[in-house]
Amino acid sequence: MVAIRLAEYDPEWPRLFEREATRIRAALGPRALRIEHTGSTAVPGIAAKPIIDITLAVADSADEPAYVLALEAAGFPLRHREPAWFEHRMFTSRDSEVHLHVFSEDCEEIERMVAFRDHLRANLEDRALYERTKRQLAQSEWETVQHYADAKTQVVKEILTRCAGCPPDLSASDSRI
Repeated sequence: MVAIRLAEYDPEWPRLFEREATRIRAALGPRALRIEHTGSTAVPGIAAKPIIDITLAVADSADEPAYVLALEAAGFPLRHREPAWFEHRMFTSRDSEVHLHVFSEDCEEIERMVAFRDHLRANLEDRALYERTKRQLAQSEWETVQHYADAKTQVVKEILTRCAGCPPDLSASDSRI
């Protein structure tokens, strides 16, 4: 069983993101098409698991030879492949709490994640709803962290219906936020 630990918002999180984004840009150069700080650590004032989620767009996330070795050499080992879910790849960092999510540049999941983040930054009521839900769920133990994430799906979908930058069809997608 897994216990979920939420930390109060830390103003160091954006600086940690910038440090890691610089490392990613140095490793990939122009192959890093977009780098976004996503997840709850990207939303000032909200409690979060103290893991920096970074979303990276590359030309084709299924084309691993184009970027995997460079990221691994920069200290980001590949941890998961999810070809059935937007050709998602996830890396961690050897020296900090980072989850690096890689998608193809035209992937709709990137837009959904960014729209959700931006909405929570701008909307106090939905930010409070999301944080309250996370705190309630964190009081339980979970078989895996993904089970905890799955338990947030309904509130994430509800909030996504109110995101100005999120097309309605994306609000129904599989939630990994």
